[in-house]
Amino acid sequence: MSSVATMTPTNGSATTSPKDPRALIAPTTIKETGLPEELLVQLLVRTLYSTGEVTERTAGEIMKLPVSVMKELFTLVQREKYCEVKGHGESLGVLLRYTLTEAGRARANAFMELCRYVGPAPVPLQHYIEMVKSQPVNSLTIDRRTVVAATEHLVLTAGTIDQLGEAVNSGWATFLYGPPGNGKTVLAEAIGKMLEAVGGGEIFIPYAIEVDGQIIQVFDPITHIRVETPSEPTRTLIEAKVEKDMRWVLCKRPIEFAGGELTMATLDLSFNESAKYYKAPPHIKANGGVFLIDDFGRQLVRPRDLLNRWIVPLEKRVDYLTLHTGKVFQIPFDTIVLFATNLEPAKLADEAFLRRIRNKIYIADPTPERFRQIFEEVCKKKGVPYDSSAMDYILEFVYQKYQLNMRSCHPRDLIEQIISIAKFNGVPPTLSKTFIDRACHTYFFVEAAEYDQNMG
Repeated sequence: MSSVATMTPTNGSATTSPKDPRALIAPTTIKETGLPEELLVQLLVRTLYSTGEVTERTAGEIMKLPVSVMKELFTLVQREKYCEVKGHGESLGVLLRYTLTEAGRARANAFMELCRYVGPAPVPLQHYIEMVKSQPVNSLTIDRRTVVAATEHLVLTAGTIDQLGEAVNSGWATFLYGPPGNGKTVLAEAIGKMLEAVGGGEIFIPYAIEVDGQIIQVFDPITHIRVETPSEPTRTLIEAKVEKDMRWVLCKRPIEFAGGELTMATLDLSFNESAKYYKAPPHIKANGGVFLIDDFGRQLVRPRDLLNRWIVPLEKRVDYLTLHTGKVFQIPFDTIVLFATNLEPAKLADEAFLRRIRNKIYIADPTPERFRQIFEEVCKKKGVPYDSSAMDYILEFVYQKYQLNMRSCHPRDLIEQIISIAKFNGVPPTLSKTFIDRACHTYFFVEAAEYDQNMG
């Protein structure tokens, strides 16, 4: 395996990383971007080709670079006779309007054959590495109050809350296992809420990174949720009297999900053959946050193969990715990985791998007392009057009679069934025997009640 790839701009100067990555001071020159000059020239020419006409400011808004850098870039592009000035871009005459020349359009077509990426300029890989190290997920302190607040809708036992809090604070991988329907997936979302609720619950994500002259898109608007109201430390940074590097986006710590569709190829860089640039794999998009592998053991790929792929990342907190050129590079793997499964962990992995998953949390079926609690909470949330005698009926004449296992998801599902039945019949939803029988019949395949009785 090769060591971390660091880029050197074509002008021969080494890349410069900010002393404090969170400061994110905008570059003022091409050299300060840390990117190869040729890459930026190609990006600008493609931007001109795509937009038709731009000023230094409008091109900078697309490429997320300051006007000072754009002026320097336009000077280079003009020198190559790729673009020409069409006039002033504003009344004060400070900015100019540019379009491509015939030679520029020819070069743009050639550049499009190499890569069709148009958008924010990437950041160097080394800057990304330093940024991830400056905002590690295991640096957060999640106290009991935060865990309780994030999971109060789940009605967890005190022991489960303890285990969950300890696992999140460790920052290491966790196995969530147990019968289906008891909230393993919802727990992953709750962990995301915990990360949001504490100081440091927001991180900087680059739109893209550059490795060996190739562009890898990292920012995903589905995974990365922009922070509209930053915390006080970040607000102080943003309001400081320096221009910020707009190639970075302030986001909530991400939560990335993968289910049965997960394959070995999913965990590699995705190269778009037509667009000629890469997209980061899901576990890299999840850096600084949570990566949930749901229904683990039910993927098309064998669990053992998938687990072998994760041994180095889980142990060393780094991963190795490969460009289509054959270039192998190291990238941070700073993610809380959650393996959620209904299967016995010992049947999915050997002892060596399970040792690397330091936290194992069993999510059990609820007790009758907890089941009642969950049912009451769901009734309150859905606006259905709670009736303790109705719960006695459900437990005795449904669960005991048909020997059904209670699952934490059942109260939500049954109440939603009851609401649908009541809506169809034009009456308010209640925990009546009629509604309960109908809901349980359709949900559990249990015996039908007498349906011709009056609704009452």
